[in-house]
Amino acid sequence: MPSRRRKTWKLGGHMSHGHGCISKHQKFNLNKNHSGYLGKQTWVNAAKNKSGAAPITDGVPSGYYKVLGKGKLPKQGVVLKVKSFSRRAKDKIMGVSESCVLVA
Repeated sequence: MPSRRRKTWKLGGHMSHGHGCISKHQKFNLNKNHSGYLGKQTWVNAAKNKSGAAPITDGVPSGYYKVLGKGKLPKQGVVLKVKSFSRRAKDKIMGVSESCVLVA
């Protein structure tokens, strides 16, 4: 499609390109702004816990409904509670720990 038929052509002289003057189409930093962040801090806190219990992470209240299999898991076991798992994610989690919990 020629560039003259795209939205950018119409918004050429406008500063905000249709993303508003307040928020300015900025990205939302999940680490700082989300209280239920499920990232690296969960593993750090679990490593400090010397009881050996696997950390239980519930993804549904934070808006995570499906776990995909991309990435690496730590050697310590983990319990994830979400609505669905991909086949690859389930294989990886079962390799590290013995539980994948499905939440209805």
